[in-house]
Order: sequence, then structure tokens, then C-alpha cells
Amino acid sequence: MEARISLVTLGVEDLDRAVRFYEAMGLKRNQAITEGVAFFQMGCLVLGLWGRDQLAADAGVAAGKAGFSGVSLAYNTRTEAEVDEVLANAERAGGRIVKPAQRAFWGGWYGYFADTEGYLWEVAHNPDFPIAEDGSISLP
Repeated sequence: MEARISLVTLGVEDLDRAVRFYEAMGLKRNQAITEGVAFFQMGCLVLGLWGRDQLAADAGVAAGKAGFSGVSLAYNTRTEAEVDEVLANAERAGGRIVKPAQRAFWGGWYGYFADTEGYLWEVAHNPDFPIAEDGSISLP
């Protein structure tokens, strides 16, 4: 696994309110993908805002504050096979597979693991988010 974070996704209670806040802070919302989610390019990583309940359901965990922090980190891969490799490495390192790799509703291949502290990481191959040589991703 390369040393990088691709996306930081925050689970929010009110998407419109959160979008207004980040736009007021000077971030520009990506207009290519806006249905139920918001993405902001932040240098070489992307900040995502998604409904807290939807994000928890996507990871297969309870949305309650005790079981889910409202945040997941994401590591995007260059291939589908790399998703499986990273998940296997996480489990070998002492992490826990939360959601095995599977086809995503958006067409990619992804799964989730929790690190030893319980922090969620999504590992995904999304062919629509190209990865540059330096590990940065770009929104379509």
C-alpha cells in the first residue's frame, strides 16, 4: 500500500447545510457528481460529504454515534485486484474486514476494513477517478 489518502468522507446529518459551510469556507463543489453527495477537490485529495446514514449503510455498520464515527478514510487503487490485496494485507496486519470486496452500485470494486482502533477505511477501484503517478486522484 502506498502512503497516501485518496478521499476523506464525512458522514453528515444535513448535506445541504454542510455543503453551504464548505462553500463558505472557499471550497468549490465538483459539479460532475452531485446526486446525494458532494465532492471538493483539496489539493491531491478529495473531501466527500455524504449522508451519515447512507455512509454507515454503505460500510455495513450501525449509524449510531457509538458504533460509527461519521468518518471513513478511502484508499483508491489502480486495479480491482489491488482492492483485494489491500484488504488482505489489512487483515494480516490485525485489521478487521468490515465489508468484503464487492461490486459497487457506482460500478467499481470496493470493500471496507477497520483498523485496530476501529477507524473505517474504504478500499476502492473507481475507473472514473484516475490516479496520477504521485498517487493523487482527480474528479471527473
